[in-house]
Amino acid sequence: MRKCTDSSPLGCGLRRGRAYPSAAPSATMSHETPLGSSAPHASCLDLWREKNDQLVRQVKVAQGLSLRRQQLAQDALEGLRELLHCLQVLETQEQLEPRLERGLSGLWDSVLHSSSLLPELLPALHHLAALQAALWLSTDHLGDLTLLLQTLNGSQSGASEDLLLLLKTWNLPAEESDAPLTLQDARSLRDVLLTASAYRQGLQELITGRLSRALSSLQEAASGLCPQPVLVQVYTALGTCLRKMGSPQKALLYLVSALKGGSTWGPPLLEASRLYRQLGNTAAELESLELLVEALSITHSSEAPQLLIEVELLLPPPDPALPFHCGTQSQAKYLLASRCLQTGRAEDAAEHYLDLLALLLNGSEPKFSPPPCPPGPCMPEMFLEAAAALIQAGRAQDALTVCEELLSRMSSLLPKMPQRWGDARKGTKESPHCPPWVSATYLLQGHAWVQLGAQKEAISEFSRCLELLFRATPKDKEQGPASNCDQGCTSDVALQQLRAAALISRGLGWVASGQDTKALQDFLLSVQMCPGNQDASFQLLQTLRRLDRRDEATALWWRLEAQTKLPQENATWSLPLYLETCLSWIRPHDHETLLEEFQTSLLEPRDL
Repeated sequence: MRKCTDSSPLGCGLRRGRAYPSAAPSATMSHETPLGSSAPHASCLDLWREKNDQLVRQVKVAQGLSLRRQQLAQDALEGLRELLHCLQVLETQEQLEPRLERGLSGLWDSVLHSSSLLPELLPALHHLAALQAALWLSTDHLGDLTLLLQTLNGSQSGASEDLLLLLKTWNLPAEESDAPLTLQDARSLRDVLLTASAYRQGLQELITGRLSRALSSLQEAASGLCPQPVLVQVYTALGTCLRKMGSPQKALLYLVSALKGGSTWGPPLLEASRLYRQLGNTAAELESLELLVEALSITHSSEAPQLLIEVELLLPPPDPALPFHCGTQSQAKYLLASRCLQTGRAEDAAEHYLDLLALLLNGSEPKFSPPPCPPGPCMPEMFLEAAAALIQAGRAQDALTVCEELLSRMSSLLPKMPQRWGDARKGTKESPHCPPWVSATYLLQGHAWVQLGAQKEAISEFSRCLELLFRATPKDKEQGPASNCDQGCTSDVALQQLRAAALISRGLGWVASGQDTKALQDFLLSVQMCPGNQDASFQLLQTLRRLDRRDEATALWWRLEAQTKLPQENATWSLPLYLETCLSWIRPHDHETLLEEFQTSLLEPRDL
């Protein structure tokens, strides 16, 4: 290597006037020889090593200090960047040979297959390869990484492509005792790579449903060089895997360990709620969700910069596809509110929904156009679920307030004339989802008025709901696959059930007002629109009985009796939660008992 005699700031030296602090806070660098100064008997490599070793010592001292750690580390890292800059300037000045155009993989292939490779360079080369492996792993260049490890292991063509196996069998040469100081040796890097690779592989296998392989990979990660924050993630993933494999007790042990092991409680709490739900322990499930909401409200202080390559740096960013991705505080709050509503805890659900709306509306005006693929319901659906929860909790007046707020925010989106949903999609201001949302709002307002004993107002709201629903037809089939929000708001099944719910609700309003003839028309129409909706058929049967239309009632009774004896098929569709809740209000409690009562009353002899 040539002597370094260029003392200019653009040569191999450092910037003029730059001084590096030493490990001791009060020491200066004035007595040391700068890398760029003229040194007749010292090579640039010697000067680089002197500076490198001094900076490495400084970083290692900084690791033991708490107050000045960040500043000392930053100074040392800046110094190392300057050294890298010097080497790049030297490379430009030397221009020993044209740069290869084959990329990093080509360069590695050339170096590792070079016949002139000196044995004393092997430790440094493997160390550099470990750094390259860390970069490729963090950027998902797994093919290049596999080829590099195969070459380092001396593997022939057709060798194993198992990344974990290649890392385990990587035989690192021993480093020389007089080698330059490093912050992290090659063996430590290999251990970090092995743990990170095992965890990444376990997550991918968990997502794709290969549970046995996921379990093996995750257990490999847990047994490796795993810092506490990563260990919490690994334990949570193991809990998820074991729950899906049907081992809830083992899963619970890992989740408890995850909660005890760190301050990042969100993912294990979310997974614990799912586990308790699977076990049927609703109280523990909801308690876990409440703790999840609290955990996501805590702001964690920023951590000091990492000085070494740790496992965390090689992991992929948070992925919503992961089963234990806990999202935001508002998403957790929604999960808690919806589960309370589904499990019959209406009072708690109402409070949680109101808190959620306050949380979401505290800021900029929310947009009501649906996102392409939301992780949860659209914003209007949260309003509708909140209103349904308030009605369920007996708070009809509060439900009306929520509905009025929703209508005021959607008033500008209402279509001005009848149109198809497919045409509404092409507009710039009108949302194809808006009519079902508005119709559902009128439906819920009607039930709020029913609870307040105002049948006239209730019937009026049900009529407004039906008028809007019958103004448009479902979107064209050729529009292509729908988004999550499309499926929840405007699917054919949902619109059909929404119309049936509005007709049955208005029919019950007519019944309460003593107008059975009008009720009969609504019940007949609901049966025609939803032939499989037994709620409409039972309401029709009761109305026919009250109107003494014996023959029609008997024919309907026979049909319902036959349907109850047929095997029930599981529904392949799901309805929005607010609609499910509304349907529960108009559903007869016990179909079999009603059929028995009708059999007694309808089939008994008539008086002559």
